[in-house]
Parts: sequence; C-alpha cells; structure tokens
Amino acid sequence: MTTHTLRRALCGIGIAAGLTAASALGTTPATAEPTLEPTIASLAAYLDSTMATAADGRTPTAIADTGSASGSASGSGTGSAAASRATDTLGEGPAMTAPLAAFAYSLLHPDAAPPGANRWDCKPSAAHPNPVVLLHGTWLNAFDTFSYLSPRLAEAGFCVFTLNYGKSGLIEGGGVGAILPGRNGVGPMVDSARQAGDFIDRVRAATGADKVDIIGHSQGGTIANHYLKFGGGQDKVGKLVTFGATHHGTSLMGIATLGRMINNAGIDILGFYRPIVGISNIEQAVGSPFYDTLNANGDTVPGVAYTAVGSRYDEVMNPYDWTFLTAGPDATVDNITLQAGCEQDISDHLTMMYSPRSASIALRALDPTRGPELTCAFNPWFLGGGGSL
Repeated sequence: MTTHTLRRALCGIGIAAGLTAASALGTTPATAEPTLEPTIASLAAYLDSTMATAADGRTPTAIADTGSASGSASGSGTGSAAASRATDTLGEGPAMTAPLAAFAYSLLHPDAAPPGANRWDCKPSAAHPNPVVLLHGTWLNAFDTFSYLSPRLAEAGFCVFTLNYGKSGLIEGGGVGAILPGRNGVGPMVDSARQAGDFIDRVRAATGADKVDIIGHSQGGTIANHYLKFGGGQDKVGKLVTFGATHHGTSLMGIATLGRMINNAGIDILGFYRPIVGISNIEQAVGSPFYDTLNANGDTVPGVAYTAVGSRYDEVMNPYDWTFLTAGPDATVDNITLQAGCEQDISDHLTMMYSPRSASIALRALDPTRGPELTCAFNPWFLGGGGSL
C-alpha cells in the first residue's frame, strides 16, 4: 500500500473510531445515526445520514475513496476510480513569448485561456473548416502551454479551443506538483482522454463542424492518440499534430527505464514514487501497461493525418525519436526533427511551444496549401523567447 493510501485509510478509521466512541458516551443522538464501524465506508454512511436536502431537491453524498483504485494507474485501459476532472477556461490571458513568464501568470490565473481561444461564437470558415483543439501536457495548463501558439492560430483564421484536463489533488493521486495552481494533466490518462473527447463533442456541437484537428504537447498528444483509438475519435479528427508527445513512453534520460526494470524484477519502486510524481507520470514511463494497450495494434488509425515533432534537446521526452510514429493503413505521418534545417533552434520540452519554427510547422501541418514557409530563428533552451531574448 502506498504511503498516501495508508495515511488516508488510518485517518478515516481514526475519525470513525472517534465518532463511535462519542456515540458510546452519549454525545450524539442514538436515534439519528446508523451503526458506525471504524471504516471509511461506515464514516461515509454516517456523513450521509447528517446531510440536509438542498433547495434544489438534491442531497449531497459522501464519497468513500479507500485508495483501492490506485493500482489502476498502471494504465491497463480499464479506467480508474481515482479522482480526476476537467475544467473550462475563464477569460483570456495575454500573449507570451517565454514559458517562465507564462508559468508565473498561470500561478495567479490557473484557468485562463490562451489568447484567441474558446471564443464559442467562432464559426469555422470554408478555408479552415475544422476547429483546432489544443491539449496541454503533464503539470501544465492551457495557458502556460499555448499562450504563444494560440494567438497565431487565431490570427490565421482558425477557431481555437482548449481545456484543462486531468486535474487531481495530492490526496487524489495527482502528486506533489498538483499542490501548485494550474498543475494539471496528472490524473489517469484513460480518464484524461475521455475528458478530451467530451470537450471535442462540445466543440463540434457549438461550431457545427464534423471534425476537429488536434495539437497536443507532451501527454496531450498521447491522450489524443488514445482518444483516436479507443474513444471514438477516429471519425471526429482530421489531423493530429504533436510536439514532444510521449507516444511510446519516455526513458527520462534513463531514469524511467531503470525504474521499469526494477519494477519488472518484482520491486514496485514506481509505485513508491506514484504519490510524489502523480499517476500520469508513472504511466508515461517506458514499458507501462498503458502503452502495451495503446500501441498493441500500431501507432495510427485509418483516415487521420499525423505530424509528430521532436527536439534533440528535449530533456523530458527522450530518446526524442520515440515521439515519432509509424504510419499504418490509410494514415499519413510526417515525422519532423525541430532542428532539421534550423540548428539555431535549441528548444527543449517546454520552449518548443514558444518556438517560431514550431508555430510555422503547426500552421503548415493544419493547412499545407496556405500555411507559411517554415521559420528558422534562435530559440534558447529553457528560456524560450519566441525567437528572441
């Protein structure tokens, strides 16, 4: 049992035991309470008995989460009882040219939309009939990932939409990073893919579009891939463009590979770190059951055009060519190394979303006939800067 699960269970049992003792002393009305055992489930039943009916006629109920679902973070594809949710953005933040500045802004505005996104009255044009859905990565959010790219898509005439998915607190299994505001994408990836799919259905309904195109960064590309294969997305998506996506997992400079080897030897070292780094990070370690399911029948689905972009300087998604895809039947794949033809772009995992070259690749992938020529500009590792300091 992981540390957080044990503490949660002991806490629940302790509270329940205390309430039982109080009942024995006559401090609670004997006629108003059910039989109370020193368990979390019994505590939930007790709390339910004290809930008053709200004005709208609904009665709140307690959720007895014993932590027994923590093993579902293995990514078996069966879903999870671990708490994870998605939220809409609230208002638009300013355009940014560097991820550190965007991160700082998002700490105070964790649900801000990137500029140009989530204008629900936007109607796709004949030139760009597919709305574009942006999916952020792990420990990130819609604003700090896309505050540079989103306004460029909107200015080019695309209807742009995004959400914050995979929101989960520390106690819920989201890891230590979830303590900071706006650190999303930490819940089970199967659930995050489902949340993205529900959002895409809303976008299609609002815009009247048959299909959307998706741009996914890091985990965002991976959950898009899962949605295409298992969530009914194959007939709802025209193009998938990914940047540093963990399509086949990551070795994380050998750390994740070593952890997986130790796990396979029978020592659950990744389970030990799950409460610290969160469920989705463990799932993205190379060799997880999540990837056994995701890629069992190949990398692609028929009818979708894929573009996969990787950076040689990516310190998170590595080896970086694991982000590339192999085309299956009736699918096209364009695998692009960011530095090919532009060695001065030394973007890493985060700054690639603040690279002028990345933006031009995205625009060209979405519209090969009208898209711009590929830009080449210096983009410094870690700092970004949108082509300048």
